[in-house]
Amino acid sequence: MKSSSAAASLRDAAPRGRIRRQLPHSPWLFAAPGLLIVGIFILYPFVSTLINSFTDKRTLIPGEYVGLDNFRELLHDDMFWIGLRNSTLYIVGVVPALVLLPLLLAMLVQKHIPGITFFRSAFYTPVVASIVVVGLIWVWMLDERGLVNAVLEAVGVGSVGFLSDQWLLLFSAMAVTVWKGLGYYMIIYLAALANVPRELHEAAAVDGAGAVRRFFTVTVPAVRSTMVLVAALSSVAAFKVFSEVYLMAGPNGGPAGEDTTLVMLVQRVGTGLTGRVGYASAISVVVFVVTVALMLLVLRADRKEDA
Repeated sequence: MKSSSAAASLRDAAPRGRIRRQLPHSPWLFAAPGLLIVGIFILYPFVSTLINSFTDKRTLIPGEYVGLDNFRELLHDDMFWIGLRNSTLYIVGVVPALVLLPLLLAMLVQKHIPGITFFRSAFYTPVVASIVVVGLIWVWMLDERGLVNAVLEAVGVGSVGFLSDQWLLLFSAMAVTVWKGLGYYMIIYLAALANVPRELHEAAAVDGAGAVRRFFTVTVPAVRSTMVLVAALSSVAAFKVFSEVYLMAGPNGGPAGEDTTLVMLVQRVGTGLTGRVGYASAISVVVFVVTVALMLLVLRADRKEDA
């Protein structure tokens, strides 16, 4: 009797110990919060901007469908071409520096020498600093009565209009972007350099290769995929630049608006009580298309080198 009752209790307990079958929709329950956030803050604004680009919507007016009129107007808008020129120049001036200089910094700070921890922190400090604070500091330094001009006057060079000349202002903003981004991309390169076998450098040194030759024959090939990643990220960020130029050139985009970028033009056209939301959306669509094209070009160039 005892054995039969024990067997019956085991049979009753067996189903309770089994793992229940997973429901097909269970993974979606875990992903739902993230998908909801992406849908609200990314997908909906993107679709809304795309729809608005084909309308004449204003801030307080719903607007009507106008087809490609906004894009046709872009072709005859001088400010659009100025913004496209400045955004393109920003890529040309910023991306090469942000691809090469952080790599050199990473090679420097990975060495175990006394005091290197201080320099690692110093190089990364601009990354965590607020862009508004950084921009204001550089404006104070480059102003006609700022620190840089005071030093130039002290050595007899004279005052330089960093914030009043069209091209100097744009190059100054580029310098701020490079200065602030060095530490961020340095960290990315440090992770890549940590995976480079030391035996490759030792073998190259045994063959008589100097530091410069080892850099081009060992280091660069080993971190080439990381360099492509940095080029893609910095290209997109440079083309969409706003804060640095806005803080240094002002809301009007410098002298006669000649330093306006495309994102600044979107902000200027699409805000305010009379903002042309439809036209600003059309500019935003152009920015999106160009940034996607930049990433595809960088990836395609990387694939050609692999082939």
